[in-house]
Amino acid sequence: MKAQARHILVKTAEQAEALKQRLANGEAFDVLARKHSLCPSAKRGGDLGEVRPGQMVAVIDRVIFKKPLRTVHGPVKSTFGYHLVQVFFRG
Repeated sequence: MKAQARHILVKTAEQAEALKQRLANGEAFDVLARKHSLCPSAKRGGDLGEVRPGQMVAVIDRVIFKKPLRTVHGPVKSTFGYHLVQVFFRG
């Protein structure tokens, strides 16, 4: 199994919630990721590319492979911070 996903990583749940609200109000995920994400994927608009089970930390893995597609999930807490995750494809 593999999936196509993108995410935004920030330090606090409050930052993640504020960004999630901005996404809900129509702001572009890739623009917000480039501006706010602490992950190296920020350069690609948060694009994680093709992901396979076990590649990501367990909590993010569960979101990518178990939660509904095309929905912004989070904030999801990991050892790195708080993530907003969106999955486009799973198969």
